[in-house]
Amino acid sequence: MKTKNIALVAHDSMKHEMTEWVDFNKYRLASHRLICTGTTGKMVRDVLSTSIKELPNEDFEVIRLLSGPLGGDQQLGSMISEGKIDYLIFFWDPMQPQPHDVDVKALLRIAVLYNIPTASNRSSADHLISSSLFNTDYEPKRRDFHSYLNRKL
Repeated sequence: MKTKNIALVAHDSMKHEMTEWVDFNKYRLASHRLICTGTTGKMVRDVLSTSIKELPNEDFEVIRLLSGPLGGDQQLGSMISEGKIDYLIFFWDPMQPQPHDVDVKALLRIAVLYNIPTASNRSSADHLISSSLFNTDYEPKRRDFHSYLNRKL
């Protein structure tokens, strides 16, 4: 089984729910690499540090990028376009205005464009990591952008 790169992002009002979800699913996530935007990554590391000895992989990797509003969303988008992210789990809050809403939309657009399995709430995240495809070498079909890149302007 290939180690998956799982991007985790949560708006401020959803960070507690994200850390609860990670803690609940720590055994399923333990053999994969978590790549998080700044504050989410700190909170995920904190919740996992209390139970790291229980996990089958004590080298559980949590990579922290910049905070979303400071460029972390763009960093993840870049990683998606480079084929370095396998899943995006983004707990976003549709009831709160976000000062970096354009960054959020750009990240979600890139995830759809590159056909990355994406979850936007706890239920969809549970379904995504419970799929029989989660622990396989599944490769999502990638679109061919050759004609777009070679179009005449």
